[in-house]
Amino acid sequence: MQEEITMDQLLEDLEKRRERARLMGGKEKIDRHHQSGFYTARERIEKLLDPGSFLEIGGLSHSEFPGAEQKSAGDGIICGLGKIDGRPVVVEAIDKTVFAGTEGSVHIKKSEALHDYALKRGFPIFNLGEGGGLRMPDGMGSDGISDKLFPQNLLTIGRKVPMISSILGDSYGGPTWLAVSSDFVTQVKGSCMAVAGPRMLEMATGEKITPEELGGWKVHAETTGQTDHVSDSEEDAIEAMKAFFRYMPLNADQEPPKKETKDDPNRRLDEAIDFVPTRRTRAYDMKRLIGMIVDDGEFFELKPLFGRSLITALAHLNGQVVGVIANQPMMFAGSSGPEECDKATDFICLCDSFHIPLVFLHDIPGFRVSSSAEKKKVPSKIMQWNQALARATVPKLSVVIRKSIGAAYGNMCGPTMGADSVVAWPSAEINFTGPEVGVNVVYGRKLMEAEDPKQAREELLKTWGFDSSPYKAAGKFMIDDVIDPRDTRKYLCQMLEYACVNNGSKSKRLLANWPTSF
Repeated sequence: MQEEITMDQLLEDLEKRRERARLMGGKEKIDRHHQSGFYTARERIEKLLDPGSFLEIGGLSHSEFPGAEQKSAGDGIICGLGKIDGRPVVVEAIDKTVFAGTEGSVHIKKSEALHDYALKRGFPIFNLGEGGGLRMPDGMGSDGISDKLFPQNLLTIGRKVPMISSILGDSYGGPTWLAVSSDFVTQVKGSCMAVAGPRMLEMATGEKITPEELGGWKVHAETTGQTDHVSDSEEDAIEAMKAFFRYMPLNADQEPPKKETKDDPNRRLDEAIDFVPTRRTRAYDMKRLIGMIVDDGEFFELKPLFGRSLITALAHLNGQVVGVIANQPMMFAGSSGPEECDKATDFICLCDSFHIPLVFLHDIPGFRVSSSAEKKKVPSKIMQWNQALARATVPKLSVVIRKSIGAAYGNMCGPTMGADSVVAWPSAEINFTGPEVGVNVVYGRKLMEAEDPKQAREELLKTWGFDSSPYKAAGKFMIDDVIDPRDTRKYLCQMLEYACVNNGSKSKRLLANWPTSF
């Protein structure tokens, strides 16, 4: 007769299984991971979530590949529920101590189930990324690959919940797909994000390249714009993810959380008068002006190293989350090129999808036109920016600080672009083109033939009589008002309050299905 197994024995067996699962790839691999300067997936989750809030899902899962059961805890991914600042989230973290963080069948199944649950219950998704992509031999053969293609829930998420990702170590395949599909991604310096690693690249094409050259932080922060933030360490990356989340709602049915502030919404910007030069060719740092306007001088900038003549940032006005789009005169005199267009479009889609009102601060002499810009499809990109702006239904407030020239006046939410309000400082210059360019275009031949071209240009500039001041537009009610610069914060706070009376900051989410990477 078989001896009856007691509950104590069953519980002892359960605890042994759990302990083995908690160690993932085992102590030796964990030690090697630490020696390489990395945290484990469990340690990363612990740093991300409120203490004691993590509830793991699928903790006893493992690879379904025969013979791998005892060495594939979690099949290399840890998934579960938790809280950040008391707010519920779902989190997944790939563990590189199990098969180098590659993705097998069970790994993929767990990730898909987590995303499904996040959408079902309206919880943000946090991805702690590092890993080697699809695992071989799991993905080999027609049967192996057929059920491991991009899941529909990733491709059709439609910004229903915020997706917040990090690249904490070298990431190929899955972690890269998640990152470029996210609303926010931070990359740690020293990591690589790419479709496939250098070794695979060399085997396939013969190209020899370092991970840094292939997909290091400079590549994505400065050239591709596929990362929104760069971190010096894993701790910095996790804090950046939390900081971004504080501006986000839990899901698309909610508005972003309001923040307590003691900063007076009627506070005057006395220092702004002396800070912003009235002379249009003198540069100043727009970031300082943004700091003067927003609550407590605090804002969170996205893509600061990409498209650097345009600033995109999240901030608060009287406790309300807003997205700020502002020109940066310190770079290219504030003019926008193809990268700035992509940056603006991406940010407008983010803000409109998650009910974040938009504030535009103009100081732009136009677009940077050149043969290289044309080769980068700048006309298409300018129109994409315009199309996104025209479809955005969150409150939109627009202030012309110093200049807004040509088509760029529209892209920065000038009249006809659906703004709740367009106002200007008295120093503003609004026109089809700046006087220097206009004179050169109209009188180019005359200037070439002049005995003293410099003197002739100065004389023509004096007679270039088109009124660029904001008063002409205000007089015909083409803009709403000309305001005292010192009242900029007060005006924006008041207008924002009125714009949100009946429907809050809720949008129609017409941009929710715009691709997250384009």
